[in-house]
Amino acid sequence: MRRRFAVASFSLAVALGCGTLPAAAAAPADTARSAPAVNALAAPDVDVTKVRAHLSELSAIAGRNGGNRRSTTQGYRDSVAYVKGKLQAAGYTVTEQPCTSGCTSGAGPNLIAEWPQGDANNVYMFGAHLDGVSAGPGMNDNGSGSAALLENALTLAQQNPAMRNRVRFAWWTDEEQGLNGSEFYVRSLSSTQRSRIRAYYNFDMVASTNGGYFINRITTSAAAPMKAYWDSLGLQPEENTEGAGRSDDYPFQQAGIPTSGYAMGASARKTSAQAAKWGGTAGSAYDPCYHRSCDTLTNVNTTGLNRAADGIAHTLWQQAVSSTTRD
Repeated sequence: MRRRFAVASFSLAVALGCGTLPAAAAAPADTARSAPAVNALAAPDVDVTKVRAHLSELSAIAGRNGGNRRSTTQGYRDSVAYVKGKLQAAGYTVTEQPCTSGCTSGAGPNLIAEWPQGDANNVYMFGAHLDGVSAGPGMNDNGSGSAALLENALTLAQQNPAMRNRVRFAWWTDEEQGLNGSEFYVRSLSSTQRSRIRAYYNFDMVASTNGGYFINRITTSAAAPMKAYWDSLGLQPEENTEGAGRSDDYPFQQAGIPTSGYAMGASARKTSAQAAKWGGTAGSAYDPCYHRSCDTLTNVNTTGLNRAADGIAHTLWQQAVSSTTRD
């Protein structure tokens, strides 16, 4: 997630909090799921071990490329190649979209993947930024969202259910420099193409070690399946006020497309009330390693990552999978 810029001066906000990591950072995968409805809309359990394996690959890519995956670097381009290869092997229609205006000079492409089934006039998009900052490998910000999204895409392909609507996945470039990749994508759409997108879901920092459970635009109809899943786990999610206007859902929102998404928080500090219901350390940043070199594989809350990955699957199945089964 990019830092918030001041309206007048565009100076960087510098609230980087540090605090003791809660036990959740090393907790085992969450297994407490509500009993699924006995019908074709019951989403599969996304294997968090596989999500973490994608994170390990992204970490290795950063390690081979100066320790980061900034949008202008080989680390980013290698990240794109890794995700693209997995998607193509699974049967997706995959497109690299060069950002030809508005992006940082030398930034790599957006990566767009469409599952070629379902009504193309009713598209549900799921996105995460793939780039990181130059300070570190960016495992929570935003390897976590990118990896959770990738394993959801691969799970959909493996399950191969009958589709009611179309699903499109996106991994954005140059988010950390100003939401540039997603803004370029939205600008590139015709009015007809925009009208076909029924909702866009964004996943940015879904494994914060001192995190909370936040949903973008939590009271909207787009957010309803996301909230329903986390409600079923008793998480009592809250509105993502810290992330408003700071990630790749914002260009879609500005274009009039319904948006939502999951987040676990960045440099803002956890309140006492939040610590009481979610655990962790009150008064410390949700992610003490936000935009720092310590945003490594040790900076990943596996329990939160698992809950986000499964909530993405629940939302995807509710919005796009058919209630009928294949012959």
